[in-house]
Formats: sequence, C-alpha cells, structure tokens
Amino acid sequence: MTAHTNPASPARRGRRPGTNTTRQAILTAARARFAADGFTATTIRRVAADAGVDPSLVMQFFRSKGELFAAVMSIPAEALEHFSAAFEGTDDHLGERVVRAFLDVWEGDVRSSEPLMAMLRGAIVNDQASGQLREFLQERLLVDAVASRAVDNATLRAGIVSSMLVGLVVGRGVVGVPTLTEVERETLIALVGPAVQSVLAPTPPAADDEEAGR
Repeated sequence: MTAHTNPASPARRGRRPGTNTTRQAILTAARARFAADGFTATTIRRVAADAGVDPSLVMQFFRSKGELFAAVMSIPAEALEHFSAAFEGTDDHLGERVVRAFLDVWEGDVRSSEPLMAMLRGAIVNDQASGQLREFLQERLLVDAVASRAVDNATLRAGIVSSMLVGLVVGRGVVGVPTLTEVERETLIALVGPAVQSVLAPTPPAADDEEAGR
C-alpha cells in the first residue's frame, strides 16, 4: 500500500527559535567572546554579531555588558544590584558600605557566592580568567563609584580597590589565612573600610593645609 501525502500540508522543519533558544545563543556567543577577547574588549555589538541577532535584542535580555558577563558566569543579577547599592548616597562611610556589600555578595547566599568563588579559584590558576575577573571588577567600580565622583586617577583608584577586595576574599575564602578567617566580619569591615574610603573618596585638604603648603 502506497502512502499518500497531502500537498497542502508542508513538511515541518522544526520549531521556530524562541526566547529561551535566543537567550542561550547569546550566552554561548558571549562566553566564547569573553574567553577570546577578555571583558574590556568584548562589546555587545560583537556578541550580537556572533549570535546572529540585533544588538538591541541582547540589551533586552541583559541590560549591560556587566549583566551579560554575570549571566555567563552564573552570577545572579541581584548580587550585582546589591553591590551597586552600596555606592548610593553620600560619601560618608562609603568604604565600610563597599566592603560590607562585597563580603555579603562573596560570602553570603550560596546561590550567589558559589559562582563567584568558583570564578575566583579559576582566576588564581588561569591567567585569562584572572584578567577577565580583574577587568570586570574594575569596570564595576568605575561605573558604580569612581566615575560618578569628582576624583582624579579614576581608573587607578578602581584598580586599587578591586585588588584590595579580591585579596581580602582570597585570604578568607581560598587561602584561609587564620587571622582573616577567625576575625569577626564587623571588625574586618571597620579596619578595611577606611582604607577603601581613602581611595574612593579622599578627604579634600583643609584650607589651612593648602595655605601652609604654599
């Protein structure tokens, strides 16, 4: 018996790519681009071209390159928002707010901290991963804190603070330096906060000091 086909019914060619498929294609392209070019050199436009989509579509899924990187690294968006919130408001106690938020993100909820710690461990043994992490943190600090404040050497200040904070987390969570793991968090924040404050929001010299220096 010969099977007959209905010419009015075209053969199915598979499901049309949907939201989940498009999002995954963007993440796959971004993961490869970040690995090849690093965080700083990667652009939304290049990722979009690699994924075969319009750049505006990438921005619909991920509001910034930072959020795209976080998604690639499986870092929840709320972790970034929590860190960014530390920079809101005045400069008073900014350093302590930043250190506390950083420790909250890296040592708090497991869903947020585990991907970050995995990224940090990878950065220690892999130069490429180290560079991506350094660039990512430096840009976050530039966007959230330094660039919005009237300070000189903004990029340098962001790099110094990111190095300080990563070093702190490495000492506590990876290397396990006893003096860092045993100390109470509030004590650590009180000690490190002023140092971060002096870099991000230095106190202007008093008028008397300026006159004395002339």
